[in-house]
Amino acid sequence: MNYTIIAHNANYMPPVQKPNLTFLPQIGEQGMRDLLSRFYACLDQSAIRNIFPAKNSAEMEEAAQTSADFFIQICGGPAYFNQRHGVPKMRQRHMPFSITAEGRLHWLVCFEEALKPLEASVKEEDLQSFWNYINTFSVMMINTQG
Repeated sequence: MNYTIIAHNANYMPPVQKPNLTFLPQIGEQGMRDLLSRFYACLDQSAIRNIFPAKNSAEMEEAAQTSADFFIQICGGPAYFNQRHGVPKMRQRHMPFSITAEGRLHWLVCFEEALKPLEASVKEEDLQSFWNYINTFSVMMINTQG
């Protein structure tokens, strides 16, 4: 598995390709929810914890499940995010929060940590497609220099 992080270039927005549709069936909806729970637990202890409005671990877990709704939908599952929260518009939703290139790196390190337990049970090309998606998606979320 290659967890290389693509460089951020403020003058270039890389094209984002959704993960392989075979990723979600391998982990299932609960597996996606577990993945996002691990990810948010890492964020809760990370250097970028301060950018999250959640006041405690329970609220971070709530955010994890909202995020799981998004990723289930992106990976070809039911449109939970649209049904529960409206159209994603993720860049617009994150605009109130200061997301720097350095913050992006912390975010990706937490995602890598959360994905590692899946390496033994998910086809490498499908796991790589998910990583590639979040890697390029994360570039779009940067909204603050510094």
